[in-house]
Amino acid sequence: MSQPIPSALADPRSYDLAAAQAARAVPPVWPLASSVAVNPFLGQSGAGLAETGALLSRIGGIAVTMPRSWYQAKIAAGSIADEDLLAALDAAPPQLRPANLATLKAALAVDGPKPEALPTIADLAAAASGIDWPGLVAERFGAWAAGYFDDGQALWAAPRGRSAYAAWRAVATHDLTPEILGLAGFALHISEAPDSSSGAIVRVASELGLGEAAMVTYFHQLLMAQGGWAQYARYQQWRAELAGGSDQTITDMLAILLLWEEALFLRYRDQIAVSWADVRAGHAAPLLVTSDLLIDTIAQDAAERAAQRALALTLATPRAQPSHERPALQAAFCIDVRSEVFRRALESVNPKIRTFGFAGFFGLGTAHRRFGSDVAELRLPVLLNTALGSRSGGHQLAAMDQSVRIKARAKRAWGRFKLAAVSSFAFVEAAGPIYVGKLVSDALGLHDAGAPDEPPPQLDPTLDLAAQANAAEAILRAMSLTSEFARLVLLTGHGATVVNNPHASGLQCGACGGYAGDVNARLLATLLNTSEVRNALRERGIPIPTDTLFVAALHDTTTDHVTLFSDDEPANGHQIDIAHAKAWLAAAGKLARTERALLLPRGRNESAIPKRSHDWAETRPEWALAGCNAFIAAPRDLTVGKHLDGRAFLHDYDWRKDHDCKVLELILTAPVVVASWISLQYYGSTVAPETFGGGNKLLHNVTGGIGVVEGNGGRLRAGLPLQSVHDGEKFVHEPLRLSVCIATPPDRILRILSRNEHVRDLFDHGWMHLFALDDQGRIVSRYSGNERWTPIN
Repeated sequence: MSQPIPSALADPRSYDLAAAQAARAVPPVWPLASSVAVNPFLGQSGAGLAETGALLSRIGGIAVTMPRSWYQAKIAAGSIADEDLLAALDAAPPQLRPANLATLKAALAVDGPKPEALPTIADLAAAASGIDWPGLVAERFGAWAAGYFDDGQALWAAPRGRSAYAAWRAVATHDLTPEILGLAGFALHISEAPDSSSGAIVRVASELGLGEAAMVTYFHQLLMAQGGWAQYARYQQWRAELAGGSDQTITDMLAILLLWEEALFLRYRDQIAVSWADVRAGHAAPLLVTSDLLIDTIAQDAAERAAQRALALTLATPRAQPSHERPALQAAFCIDVRSEVFRRALESVNPKIRTFGFAGFFGLGTAHRRFGSDVAELRLPVLLNTALGSRSGGHQLAAMDQSVRIKARAKRAWGRFKLAAVSSFAFVEAAGPIYVGKLVSDALGLHDAGAPDEPPPQLDPTLDLAAQANAAEAILRAMSLTSEFARLVLLTGHGATVVNNPHASGLQCGACGGYAGDVNARLLATLLNTSEVRNALRERGIPIPTDTLFVAALHDTTTDHVTLFSDDEPANGHQIDIAHAKAWLAAAGKLARTERALLLPRGRNESAIPKRSHDWAETRPEWALAGCNAFIAAPRDLTVGKHLDGRAFLHDYDWRKDHDCKVLELILTAPVVVASWISLQYYGSTVAPETFGGGNKLLHNVTGGIGVVEGNGGRLRAGLPLQSVHDGEKFVHEPLRLSVCIATPPDRILRILSRNEHVRDLFDHGWMHLFALDDQGRIVSRYSGNERWTPIN
């Protein structure tokens, strides 16, 4: 082996530290079965947008804002006004910002330079040899990773029980593809590598002459170059640490990629040594925000201030006087922006209907087992650990449970028989004609999936009465629902019905971990209908009338149909109330579909919308959360009747009932953070679709049962598919960071931020904007960072 380049590194522990820092700079991605939105800038929450832009430009040529033409079009249209540009200019650091408004406008009138990444050794080797080494690395790495991470899709599973590093070495030492393409001795090189991933990282970093200052961004670059594979490894680390453990898969992955780089460096050292020295110096140099990057982030801030100005005007419109009559119906919905459209429609059907917004898991995070299954589905926000278990059906349905399991096993066996290496050919010839009818009916969308029909869920193990009462009290207080109960109260989770869509779970409830919210709603309805729990609540100052019935429901966001689980509990004289509710919900669904039809491609009218849910060629069954840009925590009285265009997360909150700020702290540390992840995932998938987007649905193939690739291999694509943010002609999502508006005195918010640094960072560094509302719902203060407020006139 050649003599290594002298390394500037003194402390051996710095290798581990650099690897750990690089790993945490990578965002996690959840598997398809339970995919949830993830902030792609999660690892950069301690820096601002401009600083993050400098980092991502270095490691991947990644943009963090839209092209300047996008902002220029908004300026020309008048949606970004001079006052927005001036305010953003004034808020920017003075060192590099344009001197005045005219200079800023002139800069935005011309295209800025595109971000350009430092090359990897694979890039340098490709330039020297004419061989696409980065593409080969991605292809071979992806082929191995698809087998190693496989979660049941592969008919011939890869061996289990080894670390990722050991498993890859076992494959790579027998893979002749690199040698065939010119990387002689690659298998031998891998066989002689250190036995541990940490040892490999140390050896390669020394061989390549990487100093401490250069390692972190170089390591980060290698991981990000593999897209979703590194993000899935980061997910495994996230889940392990959330449970109190650890996982080294992403570190193993870094070692694997470094061994590829080392092998290519040794092969092409003579041609690339000088260039590599320049690259090392580039990685070691401090990150600097350029004037062009600052101009782009000023334009982004101006676009967000324009949206905030429009939101302030909407919120400032006079509100309707709240009624003190007993509501005809109360309905709690998830805070999801899709619920805003339906809630507004439902309230317009009957002015005596009152709706609430609350996180869609309804405070009951559970590891749930479906009927006839032992697979635990984590139906709660991914930021939390579950403390509860539940299952559908009880011991009285044991015979039916066994029958369902047998049918499921037979279905799986039949499916594997159809796909097996030998039987698949004979199967197509013999059974193909039998499937003609099904093929035609599926192609024409003649079959509707129907509503969920599993037996009512129950907690398993059950909670004692004190624990039940504690949970019920905490949930009702967090909902600000402690008095003035209607005869019928709906607890409405949400889900989405789609076919032929690998990303289906991404349309479900994010607060339920990528599953529909029916289970959580049904569990809470059962809890609140329990007489012993109600007696305990009455003693705690929450008197629920004896004639109040809680009924769980499920809002299908694709069709805007609502299913009531009214059979879970005896109606007890509420048949008329339930009939009225069904009629109101049907009318509201029609109004909501009419509004959504105006925005969907080929959305001719409201009756065409439900058909999209069972059209297997439909790439845009709904827009999901595209357009989201605001989070409002306030009494519904302050926003009722105000058209928020399906862009706002709406969480009910009455600060006068929250004496110790516990509910406010819960909102800021959980729903707001989850909403920021959603907002920033849409942001990243729009401004940098090649890096943070999921690619084109038309090219997707599911791999490993965990994600998708475009074509037959390569990088796992994480993030939102193009069709989720683009209508074929233009982006339908405006990439705007979330504006959080809370109806409470500002000093109460500061009290929470002062003891939750991770939340404060998101506001201090501009990943979200924060505003305080007065008692009329008007924006009166802007958080300007470092625990300071600026009054708004």
